[in-house]
Amino acid sequence: MTSIFQILMLLLDVVWFILIAHIIMSWLINFQVLNLRQPLVAQLWYGLNRLLEPIYTPIRRILPDMGGLDLAPLIVLLGIYAIRIVLINNMAAFY
Repeated sequence: MTSIFQILMLLLDVVWFILIAHIIMSWLINFQVLNLRQPLVAQLWYGLNRLLEPIYTPIRRILPDMGGLDLAPLIVLLGIYAIRIVLINNMAAFY
């Protein structure tokens, strides 16, 4: 059962890393450090968007319209952190 706990924690870490990469990349694109006309940047950006849009879309439906401010990534990061806390606090159930 310990391996199940470790696999769940690994999956949460991978999702956390992908979210952070998406957030940083969006900032770099908005501040014109990265250009979407570069093929590698465009492929990474569209790949990350395809991975994360199914997670962001239900959250965006619930959140009120904030203009140009997208809080969905922040909500997802907080959700992942909350899941990690629940898993760590209930770690004894995996032994």
